[in-house]
Amino acid sequence: MATRSPMLDRYQSQGALLQPWGAPERGLLVPMAFEAVELEYAAIRKGAALMDLPNSGTIVATGADRLAFLNNLITQELKGLEPMRCVRGFWLNRKGRIEADLRLCDTGEKTMIATDALVAGPTAEALSKFVFSEDVTLEDASERLHRLALHGPLAARALMAVADTDEHIHPDPNTAMTVMVRGVQVHVEREDSTGEVGLLLTMPADQAGAIYEALAATQGVRACGWMACNIARIENGWPLFQIDFTSENLPAETGVLHDRVSFTKGCYLGQEVVARMHSLGQPKQKTVAMRLASGQEPHLPSERANVYAEPASDKSIGTVTSSTLAPMLGATPIALAQVRTAHCEPGTVLHVEAEGRRTAFQVQPQLAFWTPESAATGGRQ
Repeated sequence: MATRSPMLDRYQSQGALLQPWGAPERGLLVPMAFEAVELEYAAIRKGAALMDLPNSGTIVATGADRLAFLNNLITQELKGLEPMRCVRGFWLNRKGRIEADLRLCDTGEKTMIATDALVAGPTAEALSKFVFSEDVTLEDASERLHRLALHGPLAARALMAVADTDEHIHPDPNTAMTVMVRGVQVHVEREDSTGEVGLLLTMPADQAGAIYEALAATQGVRACGWMACNIARIENGWPLFQIDFTSENLPAETGVLHDRVSFTKGCYLGQEVVARMHSLGQPKQKTVAMRLASGQEPHLPSERANVYAEPASDKSIGTVTSSTLAPMLGATPIALAQVRTAHCEPGTVLHVEAEGRRTAFQVQPQLAFWTPESAATGGRQ
């Protein structure tokens, strides 16, 4: 069950920009911005940006059979998963379509599963229906556990500043560790969704406010809303469930197939559809990255804007799912889009409805527009 952020009253008193996550009637409010988005974005790229993640839910699996049970149901291989290692996978329906995008980390005692807060409850309930004699219990713990994030090159330093230890804190990508902060046990996972160091911090919800305040008061840390983080994650080519792909999509259409799906493991729900699609070679559509074509006026397409193969065509061959002006590319318009596979070859010029006119965009060879490693070449991969 999605719940309100423990810091919501604080945000409202500060006059932060808040918007619903998902349908407004669900009542899940997410901070969009606290001050100038440019300053918050700069904190991601140069310092440490503190984010509240009320839109991130947590399922906790316990019991001796938890990994074997989950391995039989989701798309990722969990056999041999070492404690404090993190993997991502999909929970599919029988038709092979995505019900939830999951990030799993086993602590040795339990498995922490991060997913969109609005599907955490239904996912825990659906998975629980497959429990027969196995020693496993699944709980939607989104109300009692809360998640914050630190993004930026100084993220680990910021966490060390408030931790109850002098030990070095800097987990490798897709690993986890436990840190005590103000006497509270915090589960820390590294996921670099913005292209910079990203630390996901999971803690008891009733302690989240105190830890947030401690981090916010740390030198070099700036409170950051969804808008700045969204810019950075689009630059990094990081598709998100419910935004860039949904429950209508197959794994092969997401752009993250090989990060989420194992093709060497045994059966799981929806596997026949995934395997058939893989053997056929191509889905009907794919997630692609598009950058403003050379010589075009910098018009930004809106989300859900139509994509066309020809400038005068009236037949849409795709839809923009995310777009932004990329600061690391000189404010160049960029976008992620779901496009018919026949038009997905790198270098293909497509035409997008952008600010009232058709504008040419070029399909990129990979989803990431910019990473720290590409900075030396002006942001080009």
